Amino acid sequence: MRINRLIGILSVLLQKEKVTAPELAEHFEVSRRTISRDIEELCKAGIPILTTQGQGGGITIMDGYRMDRTLLTSKEMQDILAGLRSLDSVNGTNRYVQLMEKLSAGSSDLLTGNQSVLIDLSSWYKNALASKIEIIRNAIESKIEIDFCYYSPKGESNRQMEPYYLIFQWYNWYVWGWCNMRQDFRLFKLNRMEEVTLSERVFEGRNCPLPDLSDNKVFPEGIEVKALFKPECKWRLVEEYGEGCYTEQEDGRLLFQSNYTNKDYLIDWLFSFHDGVELLTPEEIRAEIKEILERMEEIYR
Repeated sequence: MRINRLIGILSVLLQKEKVTAPELAEHFEVSRRTISRDIEELCKAGIPILTTQGQGGGITIMDGYRMDRTLLTSKEMQDILAGLRSLDSVNGTNRYVQLMEKLSAGSSDLLTGNQSVLIDLSSWYKNALASKIEIIRNAIESKIEIDFCYYSPKGESNRQMEPYYLIFQWYNWYVWGWCNMRQDFRLFKLNRMEEVTLSERVFEGRNCPLPDLSDNKVFPEGIEVKALFKPECKWRLVEEYGEGCYTEQEDGRLLFQSNYTNKDYLIDWLFSFHDGVELLTPEEIRAEIKEILERMEEIYR
């Protein structure tokens, strides 16, 4: 699009002392005549651009207009690039980095090896997620309802919704919008959505509140957990809950206390430690784990 090219040309002129028309034409993959027309448009917009002919000539912005070479510092541009690259990691494209190239044209160090922050939002489900994200993004932009099959602990159901926000939270992707079945705003996890398709139903849009993503709101079950872990489990406790999440006992075991929000996730988490943990409280979950182990013993006996 021409507006993107104009922004790119202006960015080059703000960052370089002087540039030639052939260089701009090659960079933006257009003709020199097109670059000349673009320069004229920038001049009409009030930007004082000077052109000089002959050897050593070129295109430049008057010194009095130049704003410290760029509106953003190199560090700020690198932070923006890290964020844009993280979006590319979701769908495996270079769409956002190409956008960044337009904004940072003429400053190649921003796009080579000087980035110190790299963010990858992809997951084991990258191939499946990419198509869902693209469909949902199109639906949000075009205000078109989506249809999908949703899998939850209560079973599977066919849903129709007005999507408003794509959200990355708790290491997973979600879509927030108006659920026609529940007649209320709901949060759906993309990994549990299958057969996601654009419908032919256009929605006008409603006053959509931002979702409350606090743990207590999304996972309302408050469970006070107390458990004893073997010393060799320390690395996982530190990784998942931070240093200081346990108290070392006289026998070397680690007393862990925390508020968990979902019983099923808690049991799955405890089982992932195998025999490295003993749940002390709550008593009812301790009893449920005992029953599960007894049933497993019957299977493997």
